[in-house]
Amino acid sequence: MKFDDQSVDVSGVSDRRGRGGPIAIGGGGVGVVGLLIYVLVSVLGGGSVDPTQLVPQGGPVQGEGPGTGDLASRCNTDGAIQQYDDCFLVKVYNEINEVWTDEFNRAGNTYEEPGLTFFTQGVQTGCGAASSQVGPFYCPPDQGIYIDIGFLEQLQQQFGADGRYAQAYIMAHEAGHHLQTLFGTERKVRAAQQSDPGQANQLSVAMELQADCYAGVWSRLADDRGNVSVGEAELDQAIGAAEAVGDDRIQAKTQGRVDPESWTHGSAEQRRTWFLTGRRSGNVNSCDTFR
Repeated sequence: MKFDDQSVDVSGVSDRRGRGGPIAIGGGGVGVVGLLIYVLVSVLGGGSVDPTQLVPQGGPVQGEGPGTGDLASRCNTDGAIQQYDDCFLVKVYNEINEVWTDEFNRAGNTYEEPGLTFFTQGVQTGCGAASSQVGPFYCPPDQGIYIDIGFLEQLQQQFGADGRYAQAYIMAHEAGHHLQTLFGTERKVRAAQQSDPGQANQLSVAMELQADCYAGVWSRLADDRGNVSVGEAELDQAIGAAEAVGDDRIQAKTQGRVDPESWTHGSAEQRRTWFLTGRRSGNVNSCDTFR
């Protein structure tokens, strides 16, 4: 995966990792089972929701870390984007913001960039306190994307979604949830889930598939406009990542059976289909997963 330039802008990034040095690539891969925690955060209760309801209590939660000065210096050295996961993710975040800013401008609107926070072990968010065990997630109240990079390595080992473009897919999917906040979709869906709990899972699936579709749209637009250069092998990585976190795949692996009535994310085939729908169309209007 190649970028149009090698500069990395950390102005929207908060580095709350409390200890340790740069995380170099370990085998080049990540997984993505945790990236859809956002849906659970939206469904449980009203107002600001505490994601620690989803994970064991009592783990340490970090405050602000050393900041982004070191990150900026390291990520703007030769080869850093391909050498370090955090630098690569920040670069993808930059390209996502560039593409969506351009798209919003074309429509006469203003794109509000999401924040990006790196953390280890735990973090305080606008949704409450979260452990790293929830994985990468998006928090609507503070419009922030949160990622514990170390957790991604564990996901790769457990679910086998690997490759650099799988990482890009994670970021693009979370940015897709941010689009849902900007478009007002998240607010409407949360209200619908609260008024009709029987439809909550179905609406959750639609939200997740739409974020997959938006990730595919970004992939196409970024490729067409030269922000990134994506090959077939890299597309396969993104598709493999989307399929790896299908509810049927996860249930079969963790429970030994599949229960479609309990799905909140969609099947592997649905997730593949909607990512490719966005990739092929390059148009957010193709992403109506609620119809």
